[in-house]
Amino acid sequence: MSLQPYVNKKVLVLTADGRTLTGVLLSCDQLTNLVLAQTIERVIRPADDEEASEEVGHGLYLIRGENVAVCGLVDEELDGKIDWEKVRGSVIGGVKHS
Repeated sequence: MSLQPYVNKKVLVLTADGRTLTGVLLSCDQLTNLVLAQTIERVIRPADDEEASEEVGHGLYLIRGENVAVCGLVDEELDGKIDWEKVRGSVIGGVKHS
């Protein structure tokens, strides 16, 4: 499936090492290399962690295709209603390549 319909739209990317990134997809290619603008990494902490979850700004961001596990559109209305500092959850494990 081509990601071209997602260009200039807000997407969420799960990486092979378990990171969660959101941003506006500026460009993609046949190898699934992605260029995101206004990129934010969401660091979701487990319930037993005293530190709050956080969003870390990265700005313009390139993700190599071999590191993309999932890419999907973000429902911006719903996303805007969530206080990400209060979200808790299990850590997403990375993708193991053998």
